[in-house]
This record gives sequence, C-alpha cells and structure tokens, in this order.
Amino acid sequence: MKIDHIDLGHEPVLLAPMEDVTDVAFRLLCKEFGADMVYTEFLSADALIRDVAGTKRKLRIDAAERPVAVQIYGRDVDTMVQAARICEEAAPDIIDINFGCPVKRVAGKGAGSGMLRNVPLMLEITESIVKAVHTPVTVKTRLGWDHDSRIIIELAEQLQDCGIKALTIHGRTRAQMYTGEADWSLIGEVKNNPRMHIPIIGNGDITTPQGAREAFDKYGVDAVMVGRGSIGRPWIFEEIKHYLRTGELLPLREFGYYMDILRRQVNNNIEKLDERRGILHSRRHIAVSPIFKGIPNFKQMKIAMLRASTKGELFALMDEVQDYISKENATFAE
Repeated sequence: MKIDHIDLGHEPVLLAPMEDVTDVAFRLLCKEFGADMVYTEFLSADALIRDVAGTKRKLRIDAAERPVAVQIYGRDVDTMVQAARICEEAAPDIIDINFGCPVKRVAGKGAGSGMLRNVPLMLEITESIVKAVHTPVTVKTRLGWDHDSRIIIELAEQLQDCGIKALTIHGRTRAQMYTGEADWSLIGEVKNNPRMHIPIIGNGDITTPQGAREAFDKYGVDAVMVGRGSIGRPWIFEEIKHYLRTGELLPLREFGYYMDILRRQVNNNIEKLDERRGILHSRRHIAVSPIFKGIPNFKQMKIAMLRASTKGELFALMDEVQDYISKENATFAE
C-alpha cells in the first residue's frame, strides 16, 4: 500500500494517534515491534500557532520512527492552515487531520468529530490544508455524528475530492464514543465503492491478530490501525505481523520478557522527558498492560506501582512482581 509516494508494504499495520499515549518513546517501541507507520499525539492547531511549549514538544520526530504522521485538530480554516505549515517545518512524512476525536472538550467545541456536524467547514479546512502544504495530507474520522447520520460513504468521496492521499475510518459514531462494537461493514462499503481510489485504513477494536486478519480478508481495507489494543502492549504489532505472514499465533514468551519491555518504556520516557514526567507517561501503560491480568491479589501492588514517583521505587515494585511470578512458575497470559 502506498500513501502518495510512501510505500508501507503489503497489509500494513499502523499505530493510531492517541493523546497521552503515543509519545515518541512509545512510538519507537511500536516501530521496533513492527508498526509500519506511527502517529503523534494529536496537536491543537490553536496551541501550535500560540507556540505553546508542551504542544511544540510533541512535534519532535526521531529518525528511527519514520515514516511518521503528525496529527492536528482545530475548527478554524486559517488556524488549521497555519498549524499545518508549522507541522511541515518539522518534516513529518504525513500531516493527518483529526475529524474523529469524540471527547467533549474537542468535539463539543466543533473540532475533531464535531466537524461531522459541519461538513462544509470540514471540507473547506481539508482542501485549504492540501493546497497550503507539500506534505501528503490524510484524514481520520468516524462513521458520522450518531446512528441516524452515518454519512461516511458520501463523506469519503467528498474528502477524496479535496485531495487527501488516504482516509482512516474509525467504525463508530461520535455518539458511541468508545462503547459498543465498531461497525466494520460501513468501512468495507467505503473501501468497495468503485469511486474511491485512495487507500482506506480501518480502525476500531483491532486487539488480536485474528481481528486484523479479518479486517483485511472480510472488509478489504488497505491497512489496519491499532489504538487501545497497543497500550501497555507494544508487542501486539509483532504478534499481528507474524499472524498475517504465517497464519499462526506467535508463541508466548516468559513473563520477564514482557516486563523488560515495560521497563525499557519507562527508561525511554525518562530519557526523552525527565524522571517525573517519564513515569507519569508510563502509568497508563502499566495500568492496562495484559501481563498483570490474572495475578492473584494484585490490586494493592498495582496501586503502589501507579503511585510510585521515582524510577527506583517503580522498578523495585516491578522486580517484586517478577520474583513472585518466577517463584510461582506462572506463565504470561493475554
């Protein structure tokens, strides 16, 4: 599959943009485990043009993570165009426009999936950005605002006419947020629309290798995007890629293998940020990582790990968990 001139190979698997998750340290890990393209956390167009330090910091790109897409969101044409030009200075491989974020502080103000209620403005923003930058532009959106306004089939054609190079569709409406199941049938309809010629990337509930296989085989998408299924589990890309190639599940490794990956993530976050912020950025991954599932009486240990404020304290607790698993001769289970 190609997005403009960027060749992502056969059946690519992409890391979804996620706020407070897809920092550079996590992106590098996912890339190492086989992610074919990674996305930054989404960036506020308003914050970019106001030169907010925290937002500008999210624009940092490591050469080892390429190809990488920078994602922006906003609700004003001029602001979004200015933000896209600022992003282009950071030399990403792709500039992605977020028309899918469902959270109230974004969608409620008309940005993200809020744009699904103002399609003319969505199209004006998209076309204006495409004309303003030389970097390939893509869009990520949802099926529609709610069940009664699932407009994605017509909208996909309109966005394509604006000049975007690929479209990612999350198989839920804004009203669903992240509840219920993603509806891949409409994603498949977009892909199989003979008038569509740009790549269609499917997103939503890809949490297993088998789910990725079904997305390609049943719905015909050009690529799949993994979001929440990767949090605390960057090795999911290795599992999916192995299954797509061989049709077999990758054998599970010892508990310590996966624990070492989480330790590396903490170390990478600390190196990229500092000890305090590095640990904060790691907590979400530790909280949901499947490697701790099924450990008896783990609740208090988990709380202690999430409250740890120094690397030494956190790693000592992680060592304690690993020692327990080793003594019990327990095995890792998804």
